[in-house]
Amino acid sequence: MTDTHSSCDVAIVGGGLAGLTLALQLHQADPDLDIVVLERNTFPPPPAAHKVGESVVEIGAHYLSDTLGLKALLDATQLRKFGLRFFFDSGNHSDLAEADELGASSFLPVMSYQLDRGRLEADLAGLVQQRGIQVQQGCLAKKVTIGNNNTVHELRFTCMGQEQKINCRWVIDAAARFGFLKRSLGLSQPVEHNINSAWFRLDTPVSVDDWSNSVSWKQRCNGLQRQFSTNHLVGTGYWVWIIPLVGGRTSIGLVADPEIHPFSSFSSFDRLNGWFAQHQPQLAGVVSDARDSLMDFRFLKHFSHDCKQLWSNDQWALTGEAGVFADPYYSPGTDFIAISNTFISDLITRKQSDMQRQLHTAVYEKMYKSFFGSTMSLYLKQYPGFGDSRLTVVKSTWDYCYYWSVLAWMYFRNVITDIGFIRSIEPRLAEIRALNDSLQAEFRLRAAEKHCTPARGRFFDQVEIPVMKNLNGALLEPTGNLLLEFTQNCKQLEALASLLLNLLKQQGNFRHPRCSLLGDLGLRFD
Repeated sequence: MTDTHSSCDVAIVGGGLAGLTLALQLHQADPDLDIVVLERNTFPPPPAAHKVGESVVEIGAHYLSDTLGLKALLDATQLRKFGLRFFFDSGNHSDLAEADELGASSFLPVMSYQLDRGRLEADLAGLVQQRGIQVQQGCLAKKVTIGNNNTVHELRFTCMGQEQKINCRWVIDAAARFGFLKRSLGLSQPVEHNINSAWFRLDTPVSVDDWSNSVSWKQRCNGLQRQFSTNHLVGTGYWVWIIPLVGGRTSIGLVADPEIHPFSSFSSFDRLNGWFAQHQPQLAGVVSDARDSLMDFRFLKHFSHDCKQLWSNDQWALTGEAGVFADPYYSPGTDFIAISNTFISDLITRKQSDMQRQLHTAVYEKMYKSFFGSTMSLYLKQYPGFGDSRLTVVKSTWDYCYYWSVLAWMYFRNVITDIGFIRSIEPRLAEIRALNDSLQAEFRLRAAEKHCTPARGRFFDQVEIPVMKNLNGALLEPTGNLLLEFTQNCKQLEALASLLLNLLKQQGNFRHPRCSLLGDLGLRFD
């Protein structure tokens, strides 16, 4: 072993999105912190680096652009996202205009992005180093000795083939699925949700806007291109993503329930495109034509995972995929990085006694696990219903509104680390979480029926659903009376739940009345 023995305040194992953003956030909160990032690979990563998580939604986008101050960088180097978009029964039509569509006809107020992770992480590494944070590349963490009673940790690693060690007050595992601390401390915890995925990149643009010649269909989006949405082709037990990346590249992937679509049916690029030929032939033709531009192919089996403990009074923590991962549907990955890093940054930089830090650690752990549990409820046993347009429209409306009213609202209002405020709303928060659980149970019952309604070219425009547009825009409004805002959000969710359940159970030619929350959504099913 090399005879050098260095020390630092915070050692971050992993220099991907989670680790680099945490380093920036810590430095922003306390520029005097001595931070070392140990990254297994070397910078810069390749363009369109092969990582899941190109699509970012509101919390993750706000974290990158506002919390970390990266808006100018994102605007200059990444793509603005045109929301999430879903096509139903598209596999049975050669013209995409004949499918049913759920999405927005124009941008909602809060910006989000399609990220080239390779380019972003290269830019983040440069920013981290410009701010004097040490980044050691080609480093593989080997062993950690956890210090107790505020004694330092000893972290052993190899760097460019040389064995080294470093002492640190805090050690953070941001090493994604490598899970250095998770493995070392035996923290792995399984989840019931069992879903598989395979995906690849093409070095060419793929635009669903070209999949129909219908002028009226093209005009639905007011001159905006659907290509820049996270486009979902959905069916019973699966969803396919098509995501644009800067430089004219495209990410395409399948996420599927193995009880309906066995992993063996899409475990290689050829098998996956064969699966597309059976279930989404229009996409299969596009992929076959672009085969020469194939950049890579990857897969993950049973990708969801949990963790017994994420933060410790002994001053260690896990963030990003090193801790928990739910599902890429709705693109929550960067949201969880944002929340986890914000909790960790607060624990490290807040001036507090050991007893106070112990309290914050326990509260943050409980909150984060609750957020993860609520998110997992969106997916568990829900995949069989993805071909059901009525269910997916109703469910997505609820899921968005619940997210914007509770978790996103808490993050945008910067109360997520305000324990006093969190305690004041805890009873109401528990009630609204129970309401969400009850709706997800109803959605699971409907999903088990595996309805698959033939498409009629209908458009479920999210911009025309008043509650969605208003809740999204409210995230950008100046902070007012926090307790009043949250109470009003909860009351609105309770009213919305009743309306959506009624809409879910209506069939045939029932004329659902126009209302202030849903507009004419009920009429759009006719």
